[in-house]
Amino acid sequence: MAKSVSSFRCSECGWTTLKWAGRCGECQQWGTVVDAGQTAGITRKLKAITLVGDGIARPITHVETDAAAHWPTGINEFDRVLGGGIVPGSVILLSGEPGVGKSTLLLEVASKAAAAKSRVLYVSAEESVSQVRLRAERTNALEPELYIAAETDLGVILGQIDAVKPDLIIIDSVQTVSSALSDGSPGMPSQVREVASTLIRVAKDRGLPVLLVGHVTKDGSIAGPRVLEHLVDVVCQFEGDRQTSLRFIRALKNRFGPTDEVGCFEMTGDGIAEVPDPSGLFLSRATEPVDGTCVTVALEGRRAMPVEVQALVTDTQAPNPRRVTSGVDSARVAMLLAVLQERAGMNLSTKDVYVSTVGGIRLSEPAADLAIALAIASAFTGLAVAHNVVAFGEISLAGEVRGALMSKQRVNEAVRLGFTTQIDAACGSIHAAVALALGTTRKPRDAELDRAF
Repeated sequence: MAKSVSSFRCSECGWTTLKWAGRCGECQQWGTVVDAGQTAGITRKLKAITLVGDGIARPITHVETDAAAHWPTGINEFDRVLGGGIVPGSVILLSGEPGVGKSTLLLEVASKAAAAKSRVLYVSAEESVSQVRLRAERTNALEPELYIAAETDLGVILGQIDAVKPDLIIIDSVQTVSSALSDGSPGMPSQVREVASTLIRVAKDRGLPVLLVGHVTKDGSIAGPRVLEHLVDVVCQFEGDRQTSLRFIRALKNRFGPTDEVGCFEMTGDGIAEVPDPSGLFLSRATEPVDGTCVTVALEGRRAMPVEVQALVTDTQAPNPRRVTSGVDSARVAMLLAVLQERAGMNLSTKDVYVSTVGGIRLSEPAADLAIALAIASAFTGLAVAHNVVAFGEISLAGEVRGALMSKQRVNEAVRLGFTTQIDAACGSIHAAVALALGTTRKPRDAELDRAF
């Protein structure tokens, strides 16, 4: 006989415990743990269901793949990240900080799909229909096959799907939709789980692609239960700096394509625009070489992009010289300063050093070490690195220049953009790299540099 025991359950996320607690141990909500008696032990047996027809498992070689082919959205940068386009029946989650441009991007996707004679249902749970219409007018996204609804109830949204019969659904956003079958307010883990599960079931049953907008927390992770990321097919992150108009979209999870592709966009007054060739966004416009600058080729996923690093070295009277960085790791710059002083003979201990990137991009890979070091050496000596020189490579504490990941792709991109001289691991050491970048005919600003060479 099964016996009845007392247990407690969280009304928000379903977490259970044998003892009452004021705070849920799963979702960390206060006052949501209530008494919910349950029966312990096996009370009934599960009977097998007789399967007939297409429900029976079949060999994988007999499964057709035509229905899973990608269809392009009309936005090449978005298709690049998705692996070629949207797969029918897939569920895509797009997350990002407030104001980064998620709704603008998806409205553009809806407009392109509607222009291709596909019926699109755009459900806005955060804005009114008139607000979405104003944005569509501003971004030139008005199409007769684009249907808009402002709903927050999941049952009404399912009714809209049955009435409109769309080819693509966009829900903005999943955290603001609630279901009557689950307790709690919108955005709570139980609500997000129920809403996402229902929409995924509709997508799979009808072969209908669904795009979901997801909120993020203060630390940048997707809000709601982690099971949301496991349930969907594709998780994309839309990111950018508020000080610049550049936006990047990358796939954190993709069941139908790679996860190392990056799409580039630029926010404009007329909406969001693709940037198929971002090479000019991170380079300065100086016609003559300027000391303290050096160009490297950085990798964002599989995409190689030239980035200019700028440095400024000045005298200081303070006991502790300043080390100011923007777009590069400050700890990495401190290590490179020590290597330049010990391995290249540059006395930087009495200098203020400022290092920054052009365009607001952030360099986090070790392959940018050589360009940062050469920019600092150029600023220290007052000698400019030529416009046709590009540098990439990791620098060790011994002053050795090590090879960079995917160096062949970096070289090909540098050659395409007109950089005829590459300084990389072939030079061997930071001392040789500095000599090669600054040339043999130099007039050093400091007498100490004569001893270094």
